[in-house]
Amino acid sequence: MMKFLVPLVACFGATFAQAAEPINVFTWDGYVQPEEVSAVNALLKEQGYDYEIKLLETPAEGPEQMFNMLRSGKVDISFLTLNYITMESAFSAQLLQPIDTSSPRLGNYQFLNKSLTNIPMGMQGNDVLYVPWGGGAYGIWADKDKVSDLPKSVNDLFDPKWTGKLSLSKGQIEPNIAIALLALDKPPFHINDISGDRATLAAASAADGEIQQKLTQLYGQVAAFWEAGPEFSDDLLLVASYGPGAAAHNAAGGNWELVQFDEGNTVWLDTINFSKGLSGKKLEAAEIFANYFIGKEVQDRVVNGLGMVAASSLAGSNPLIEQNPDFFAEAMFWPPYTKTASNVMQKLSKAAMK
Repeated sequence: MMKFLVPLVACFGATFAQAAEPINVFTWDGYVQPEEVSAVNALLKEQGYDYEIKLLETPAEGPEQMFNMLRSGKVDISFLTLNYITMESAFSAQLLQPIDTSSPRLGNYQFLNKSLTNIPMGMQGNDVLYVPWGGGAYGIWADKDKVSDLPKSVNDLFDPKWTGKLSLSKGQIEPNIAIALLALDKPPFHINDISGDRATLAAASAADGEIQQKLTQLYGQVAAFWEAGPEFSDDLLLVASYGPGAAAHNAAGGNWELVQFDEGNTVWLDTINFSKGLSGKKLEAAEIFANYFIGKEVQDRVVNGLGMVAASSLAGSNPLIEQNPDFFAEAMFWPPYTKTASNVMQKLSKAAMK
C-alpha cells in the first residue's frame, strides 16, 4: 500500500504547490469588475506569478472603516479616497508603503494627470503613498428634462423656486457645509482651516453665527436627505451626487447634468494603495494590478461606466475635465479633516437639521 501512497502524496504536493496565493483587494462597490479580476489574473499567470487577485466581499464605506480594515492585516491593495490617507481620526498612511513610480511594471503611470501625482495629503515627506485612479465632485445634478435654466452660483440654491426640490447627503455632511461656506464667500473648508484656533473656531461656529444660519437655510431647501446613495425621484429637480449615482441613473434613461457653479464644486480623488506587508514578487503582482487599472480599458469605464473623472490621459474622453480644465483645483480638494473640525461640523449639521 505504501508504494501507492508515495506517488499519491507527491501528486497532491504538486497540486498544493501550484495553488496561487491571493492578493486581497479592498475597494468601493463597483470599482473592480469580475472580468477585470480575470484579466489581471491572466496577466499574472502569463508572467509566471503564483498570485491571484481576490476581491474582498466587504465594500469600502468611509475613512474609519477603511482604516480598521487595513489595520486588520487582511488587505493588500486598497482604494482609499485621497484625503483619508492622512486624516487625523483614521491615519492610514502608517499602514501603507511608498509607490515606486518608476517601476517597470507601472508603465501606464506616465500617462496620469501630473497635477494629481504629488498631492501633499497623499504623501509622507517625498514618498508617494497612492496611485491616482479616478475622482469626481460632490456636485448638484439638475434634471435637464425639467430644468432649462440651471443655477449659476451656489447662492441660487437659496431661491424659493428650489424649496422642496433639492436633495443632499445625510451621511457625509462636510460637502454640504462647503456649499454653505461658498455661499458666504468663504473657502469651502474654512472650518478645517481655522480648527487650530479655538477662539476663532468658536466664534465661527456660534449658534447665532452666519455659518449656522446659512447652513440651516440650505437645509430648509431640502426635500429629502439620502444616506446610502442619491435617489432621483420625480419630485426632485436638484440632487447632490458624487457622480457614480447620477451616471447609473442616466444609464437607466435619466437626463441629469452636473451644475457648473461659478464658485466650483468640491472634489475628491480615489486612489490605489499598497499595504506595508507587500514585498518581493507579491508586490510586483500588485503593481501589475495597479498598472492595469490605470490603463485605457479601465480608465474608459471610470468615465463611461461610473460617471467619474479619469486620472489618465489614456481615457478616450474625459468630459468633466474637457468642460472645466480647473476641475481638480487644489483649493477645492477635500482635505484630511482634523478631529476638531469634524466634531464642529457634526454639531452645525445636527443643529441645522432640527
